[in-house]
Amino acid sequence: MADQTHDHLQTLREMRSRAILGGGAKRIEQQHARGKFTARERLALLLDEGSFQEFGALATHQFSAFGLDKQRFPGDGIVTGFGKISGRRVAVFAQDFTVLGGSFSEVQAQKISRIQDLALESGIPLIGLNDSGGARIQEGVRSLAAYGEVFVRNVMASGVIPQISVILGPCAGGAVYSPALTDFIIMAGDGTMFLTGPDVIKAVTGEVVTAQTLGGADVHMSRSGVAHLAAETEVAGVALSKLLLSYLPQNNNEDPPQIHPEDPPNRMDDALNTLIPDDENQPYDIRDAIAAIFDHDSFLEIQPAFAANAVVGFVRLDGYSVGVVANQPAFMSGALNIDASDKIARFIRICDSFNIPIVTFVDCPGFLPGADQEYGGVIRHGAKIIYAYCEATVPKISVVTRKAMGGAYVAMSSKQMRTDLAFAWPTAQIAVMGAEPAVRVLYREEVSKSGDPAARASELVAAYREQFFNPYRAADLGQIDEVIEPRETRPRLARALEVLRTKVQQNPPKKHGLSPT
Repeated sequence: MADQTHDHLQTLREMRSRAILGGGAKRIEQQHARGKFTARERLALLLDEGSFQEFGALATHQFSAFGLDKQRFPGDGIVTGFGKISGRRVAVFAQDFTVLGGSFSEVQAQKISRIQDLALESGIPLIGLNDSGGARIQEGVRSLAAYGEVFVRNVMASGVIPQISVILGPCAGGAVYSPALTDFIIMAGDGTMFLTGPDVIKAVTGEVVTAQTLGGADVHMSRSGVAHLAAETEVAGVALSKLLLSYLPQNNNEDPPQIHPEDPPNRMDDALNTLIPDDENQPYDIRDAIAAIFDHDSFLEIQPAFAANAVVGFVRLDGYSVGVVANQPAFMSGALNIDASDKIARFIRICDSFNIPIVTFVDCPGFLPGADQEYGGVIRHGAKIIYAYCEATVPKISVVTRKAMGGAYVAMSSKQMRTDLAFAWPTAQIAVMGAEPAVRVLYREEVSKSGDPAARASELVAAYREQFFNPYRAADLGQIDEVIEPRETRPRLARALEVLRTKVQQNPPKKHGLSPT
């Protein structure tokens, strides 16, 4: 009996050892030669030491066609389980490129689906480390159908638990849609994402592209907007996922964790009083204001290179997680366009999903004019911002730093968008439009009939500026709650968010709204 027990244990240990080796020592060497870590090495970087508990390590495909019977490896090219990050429970999976190129199989789908279900039931974040050549062709339609099992779970978990995808290698074809359905995509190392590979594109269109020029981090961070964060190395990419998670709660029923604040909430920075240039058309970097107002070195900007006329990201104020939305006057004067609208609206909805207060800094001359924007649906895209702000029930505070013109004033967290508190700096200009075009519309006949049209126009422009190009008229009407010194912004926000932390607001019961698409 003792011998049988020994044999059983020996068999189990051998199978576990095989699972740890993935595709074998040679494949691991090849992975290292590419400058890449293995799936288990990546999980060791991600998780607290000794916290990983694996599930499905011995699962193996049962196909024999196309020589698959000779390529059976325990785990079948993916490692799944639970662990901890800074003591917080997380669910994880990591594709193993050493096993059949990490190709997506029916077994992979079963393992990912299982960990998705357990993560949702347990109310803990899910982090996926992606490195796969795509669907396992040898399994035919089974591997394609398997994607659907994962997609539906991505959607069911959306807005309930944080989902983070880290792209550490190829992610092609149908595989791209699971990361696209998650909350955040981080691209690191030589990670790529594309629907149609370079070979197919060349065959169909004759266009010659590489995997990196087609779907590398530079493309998805600056042009497509698919990715949210990027890092040069795998180590840095995994570290980014851990940093991002620190701003997010375990699930939508919890608040984000507070860290011990080392920056006094009442700190004031006099440099803010001179941040806005005297020339109203001169740019400044809104990130300077963000850095001065919130906890030191706490700003994690999301999609920094995409739609640079808008700035979004996570910060901390008195140790609490806060979402920041801002126009960026240093780029396109901070005007809103199609891409900026999409970027802002999605970030607002993420913050609202995970109980993160939103602070909006407004310096916007309006929506970007032009036929290309109109043809591209700027109306539809701009409406996404309005929808997101109106729908959000988390604490919302706006600060008008300079220009707040026309529809952009309304869209950017105005009081009518159910914003809780609206502040303005003395440099704020809140009006339907700029002074010069307003005078041309309102006083065209008067100016044309005057003895000196240019002089009369200048007088009327000056009068319009005096009346509307300040925050006091808006404050008189209750559209602005308080005009504050810029240096007071940090303590004002800290006290306001302290009061609003217990805010309770409900939307009407419904299946779901119809956000502009």
